[in-house]
Amino acid sequence: MTQPPQPPNEPPQGGFGAPQDPPPGGFGAPQDPPPHGFGKAPEPNNPSYGYPQTPPPAQPPTQPAGQPQVGPPPQSPPPPPGQPQGQPTYGYPQAPQAPGTPPPGQPQGYGYPGQPTQPYGQQAPYGQQPPYGAYQQPSTMPMAPQAGASGSGGKKLSGQMKIIVGAVVAIALIVGGGVFYASTSGKDDTEASSEGSTGGGKGGEGKKGGGEQAAGGPGTEKVPANTSATVSMQIPQPEVPKDDVWSVAGSWLTDDVYAKAGVNEIVGYNPTDGKELWTLPLAGQTCAGSREITKDGVVAVAYEEAKRNKKGDHQTCSEISAVDLKEGKKLWTKSIEEGSSKARIEELTISGNTVAVGSSAGGAAFDIADKGKLLWEPTVGDECQDEGYAGGEQLVAVQKCGDYGDEKLKIQLLDPKSGDAKWTYPVTPGVDNAKIISTRPVVFGQDTQEITASGVTDAFSLDDKGNLRAKISLPDGKYDHDCEVNVVYACSSLAVGNDKLYVPTRQHKGGGDGYSQTNEIISFSLETGKTTGDRADAGENGEMFPIRMDGGNILAYKDAGYDKGAQVVSLNGKTMKETKLLETPAAESVGSAISSMVPKSNELLYGNGKLYLGKKLISKPYSKDEKEYTALGFVAQ
Repeated sequence: MTQPPQPPNEPPQGGFGAPQDPPPGGFGAPQDPPPHGFGKAPEPNNPSYGYPQTPPPAQPPTQPAGQPQVGPPPQSPPPPPGQPQGQPTYGYPQAPQAPGTPPPGQPQGYGYPGQPTQPYGQQAPYGQQPPYGAYQQPSTMPMAPQAGASGSGGKKLSGQMKIIVGAVVAIALIVGGGVFYASTSGKDDTEASSEGSTGGGKGGEGKKGGGEQAAGGPGTEKVPANTSATVSMQIPQPEVPKDDVWSVAGSWLTDDVYAKAGVNEIVGYNPTDGKELWTLPLAGQTCAGSREITKDGVVAVAYEEAKRNKKGDHQTCSEISAVDLKEGKKLWTKSIEEGSSKARIEELTISGNTVAVGSSAGGAAFDIADKGKLLWEPTVGDECQDEGYAGGEQLVAVQKCGDYGDEKLKIQLLDPKSGDAKWTYPVTPGVDNAKIISTRPVVFGQDTQEITASGVTDAFSLDDKGNLRAKISLPDGKYDHDCEVNVVYACSSLAVGNDKLYVPTRQHKGGGDGYSQTNEIISFSLETGKTTGDRADAGENGEMFPIRMDGGNILAYKDAGYDKGAQVVSLNGKTMKETKLLETPAAESVGSAISSMVPKSNELLYGNGKLYLGKKLISKPYSKDEKEYTALGFVAQ
């Protein structure tokens, strides 16, 4: 277990410490190591497609020893994506392209930014669903003609083994120990109140975000008295064997605790000062965690059945536990049988009191409040099985029928307690992937191109009876969001609220001279599929993307450039007026540390004036002089 971080006024020796005076030995600029490839079967997590743009490379230090220098912006900015255009393709979608060999996986997730979230303990307004975030996040598909027919009845375990074809090679671009990995953040508040990679506080004292009341209702995040943040915590990275990558996937934020997975453990910290509250040992490394947190502060986590040996051999990710974040205790532990062995867990989610688990055997559902009682097991026949689930206010499944190359997918709204389908939407035959972006309203995406640098190229909104409302076209190269492969609920940098889908555009040349770049957040109507005219600009040398919804407002992360602090801002859902909620220190060492965390593709949580950044995968530093961290925390004054 790592040593707990110290409060802002007493930074650990060797860390970047207080923002005004970063000490020697602080964070260095991100490194650029060679990629690691993983096959799907042995990995605890499914790495994602490469991050669309690499962060600035490290520059030779020009300051005295101990004072890290942040590199300048990239010297070769990408071509302008052009002004995003609305797509009037409402109704029946176009025929899909023939699927090719599955490309390497790609991305937010904190699984973050894909769906909107509500602060912990607050009821989510109807029509909003957690991002992303977020953990996070690329295959997608066009849809078949709508058939609002009800789905099959009760679910029972199929004897057919899940077909795993080929090796899904994931490109893990490690930047100073930060891995480009899909993350989602968000939060959904029925009984499952917040998304695992988001969560958030109820809001501190201070005035509310400005502007007219947003279309989806007022937000709960307040503007702190002083938005300038100090460093609240730094969790040092444990030693990792050479050429190995370890999983530390999972982080959650409530009013009372920030919990972060470490190596073979989960540790709870005071969210204000970063002091350690509890440590929960695990049998092995974590590989998945629920976005959602129940109203009682309980999350679901999946982890390997044993510790890795000295050779670094991965163990089966088979254990499922419910964890009480307040006490730091396991409430129960379960696994899913697959023949004579345990099934490999791929993702899990919470809706109400149901933990729905996607696995190599098709999955299962457990009662989180009743000692993990088995509620139902998926698949409805020998030719069909559930690919995975998305939770929150509603429970949505992606089901696949047929053999490889002749897949037929369905989107189903399930009763969380029985597993029965309330309605079924058939996806166009021949499409082999679907990603759930939001569960209420139901919005899903698909990738209709063989290889893309984004998560989905088309998104579809469904009504409460499972009928198609609109198709939204998100051409690759214009927009910048991510979705993980081999899981269905892990898209990042997307948010759904106000009957709209909010997406960031790809960075393009700004209005200034030189290499200035910028991007925007725009929205599409879920009713028409067209752009709405909403627009929030990142500014010169800036980039911004949605984190989650806060009532009718959009919480967004804003990187203002290498020489300025990062910000969390609230965008009014009606006027898109920007209100700053938090700004990190502008010290170069702090900026380098944040850059190494790769906020867009890892775990990003914000609530009640607190920002937490966490890694999902860690690797050995490429320099003994570099200090690596698994999580950073910032608190507004």
